[in-house]
Order: sequence, then C-alpha cells, then structure tokens
Amino acid sequence: MRKSVLVLGLAGFTWLYIYPQPVLELETCRQMALDHNKSVQIAQESVNAARELKRAAFTQFLPNFSANGAYTWNQKNISLLSEDKYLPVYNLNANGTPNYAGSWNNSWAQVAPNVYAPLDANGTPFDPKTNPEKIQWKNEALLPKSALEFDIHNIFVGSVGFVQPIFMGGKIKELYNIARYGENLANAQKENKITDLLLEVDEAYWRVVSVENKLKLATEYRNLLAQLDSNVTVMIEEGVATKAESLKVKVKLNEADVTVTKAENGLSLSKMALNQLCGMPLDSDYVLADEDLNQSVDITLIPTDQAINNRPEIKALVQAQNISKANERIMIARFLPNIGVTGNYVVSNPNSFNGYANEFGGGFSVGVVANVPLCHFGDKFHTLNAAKSQSKIATLQLEEAKEKIQLQIQQNSYKVAESVKKEMSTRKNIEQAEENLRYATEGFDAGVITSTDLLGAQTAWLSAKSENIDASIDVKLCNLYLTKSLGTLHAEATIK
Repeated sequence: MRKSVLVLGLAGFTWLYIYPQPVLELETCRQMALDHNKSVQIAQESVNAARELKRAAFTQFLPNFSANGAYTWNQKNISLLSEDKYLPVYNLNANGTPNYAGSWNNSWAQVAPNVYAPLDANGTPFDPKTNPEKIQWKNEALLPKSALEFDIHNIFVGSVGFVQPIFMGGKIKELYNIARYGENLANAQKENKITDLLLEVDEAYWRVVSVENKLKLATEYRNLLAQLDSNVTVMIEEGVATKAESLKVKVKLNEADVTVTKAENGLSLSKMALNQLCGMPLDSDYVLADEDLNQSVDITLIPTDQAINNRPEIKALVQAQNISKANERIMIARFLPNIGVTGNYVVSNPNSFNGYANEFGGGFSVGVVANVPLCHFGDKFHTLNAAKSQSKIATLQLEEAKEKIQLQIQQNSYKVAESVKKEMSTRKNIEQAEENLRYATEGFDAGVITSTDLLGAQTAWLSAKSENIDASIDVKLCNLYLTKSLGTLHAEATIK
C-alpha cells in the first residue's frame, strides 16, 4: 500500500515537473480578450462599414455613367394621314414667281381698274387667300396614305450617357465630410469599446492576483494555527496547558480551514471570470506573472487638456459635432442652384433619323442641366433652423463631457495618492505585526505568555497582511482608473 502511494506521488511530481502551469502576463490576457470579444469585433466591422461608405461618398464627385435599353411591341403602326391626299401643283414663271393663270382653271374678271380676281364656279369673284378652297387647280400631286405609315410593331431603344455634377451648392462635399466624420466616429467608438474591455480584463486580472495572495495568506495562517494546535496538544500532555486553550485554538483552526476553502472557491470563480473574458475554457488553470504585489506601480500624469483630447468619448463627441455642422452646411446648400453636364448616345430601331426605316440608328447629345429653387414655403428655413439647433446641442454635449472628465481626472488623481499612502501605512503595520508575532511566539515557547496572546498576535498579523494585499490591489486599480480617465489605457497588442 505504501509503495502504491509512493509511486502515485512520484508520478504526480513528475507530471508537474514536465508539464508546469502556464504563466500568463497581463498583455497576453488583453490580447486574448481583444481577439475573443464580440463587441470589439462588431465595432471593427462598424469601422469597415464606415470606411466603405466614405469611399462611396467620394464617388459622387465623379461622373455617373449609365446604360439603358427598352423593347416595346405595338399592335398597330403609326399613320400620319387618314386617307390619300392631293397636293396642288404651282406652275412658276421664268423669274420663279407663281403663274396663277397657268396653275388655275378659274376664269378671271376685272373688278377694278388694273385689278383682276378669279371667279368661282358660280362666276362670283373671290379672294384666293380668304377662300383657297374655291381655287380650281389644273394639276395635283397624289400623297398616298401608305407613304406616311411607319412600322412600329417592334421598337428597340438603347442609350449610354453620363451626368457630371458641376455645382451642387456644396452638398456633395459635405456629404463626403459626413462620411469621413462617420469613419472617425466609428474608430472612436471602437477605441471606447477596447478601453472598456481592457478595464474589465485588468480588473479581473488583479482580482485573481488578490484572491491568490489571500489564499496564500490564509494557508500560511492555517499552518501557523496547525503548528500552535500541535504545540498546545503536547503541552496538555505535559500538564502545562488546559483543554480550554486547546479548544480555542481548534476553533480558530476550523475557522481558518473554512477561510481557505472560501479562498479556493473564490480563486476558481475569479479565474473562470478571467477565462471567459479571454476566451479560454472555464476550467483553464495557470499562474499569473504579477502575483508578487511588491512590484512598484508606474504612475504617469499628463496635462489635463491632452488627457481630455485622448479620451475616446471626446473624440466621438467631436466627430458628432463635425457631422452636425456639416449637416447645417447641407441645409444652406439647399438654397443654392444645382448645375450639371449631361451627355448621351441614343440608338433606336426603327431609325428615327432615316425615315423610320427598320434599322438601327443613333446620335450624340450633350447638354447642361440647371435647377434653381424658387419657392419652398419656408421648408428650407425650418430645416436649417433645426440643423443649427442640432449643432448647438452637439457643442453643449462636448463642453459638458469635458467638464465631467476634468472632474473625473482630479478625483482619480486624489484616489491614487490616497491608495499609495494607505499601502505605505499597511507595510509599516506588517513590520510591526511581524515583530509582535515574533515576540509572542518566542514568549509562548518560553512559557511566559498564553496561547490566547499568541492567537491575538497571529490574528493581528493576518489582519495586517490582508490589509496590505487590499491596499496593494487598490493602488493598481486606482492607477488603472486614472490611466483610463487620462485616455492612456491602451493595449500593446492589436486586433487581428
């Protein structure tokens, strides 16, 4: 049996030696969280979408080419005449003037000296300009109905053209600016998501460090009590201690066991929370690189104005303000005319350029199009006033955010200073508690103090150590919150 236990112990030791627990650094946790977090990935896709919208807005400066085609079937053809027509034919004189006598069959009569007029069928003079229907023509040309009938049963039409904006009142430029500001806004929102995620990861990381140190402290305290319990048991056997003293120690030992169990459970839950953020299996186990809380914290302060400009919230509000101002300029541009150049090549069958023959024919056309707004019944004025109000709102929101961030920076600066002082005080308390515990242990071993006094010294030592752990973690968290408020909380890694 003992051999089996020995073999299993050696096997476990060999396994731990060959496969040690991985060591995780804070930057590694941050990188894994950035790669895993869905909110950051969504923010990145929003940036990609905004970038494509900006590129699409830029194309509005360029000409827009298009091609169109159509086919129509008609039941009937087009005829310009309802029946055959006859066209009168003039005979001309040698000088090119009309020869009325040679063209008309009407008789002529003198109606005044040197004035002659044609006679109608009743022999009554008439004015040919007023009553042309009374003219009796000698010759007439036939204009058949079929000559002016066009085959439109099958019509094919196609065109290729372009439209080039020349002056649109600045609307296209401002729309492009809005798209550009939208990309910057998406970047600021992504940066804000990353900052919030890094803050959450760092909090979870330092929570694990805190619980691990609390577990080590609880285990060390339990070992002290176990040693004291063993010593008291020996003293009872020798008759120099009472059972009451042993019971006090055992109660404390049982409480320490419970504390260790709680610390172990808390460590497991804290690691699960960190694992979830980093995208690792919940049961993953590891050792953190920053378990030693004696490492100093670098506190870097920057000017308040620079810190305010570093904040992603301010960057987002600045872009929102730019968008509102660009929208205001678009509302102004609605009062201005729009001018553009158009060009087209149109082809059709039947060919309208060649007597509607059943063949394809086409031609080019170029033109200038202008649109001038005249009356809008105040619509454009109202939308302009609304845009001005929205721009004012964005400006006020930006100013309010700057004031709040400035106050936040001051508060976090004070908290960092307080946490550093508290940590220094707890370190002094540890030195005193350790010195007190050393004297109490020596006195107990010499038999000059009771186990109750030793328990009090151990409890004071435990309290000083625990307060120091809390103070050290508080320094790191306060510095973390200060870093975030200064806008300098960034990951060395990037999103893949």
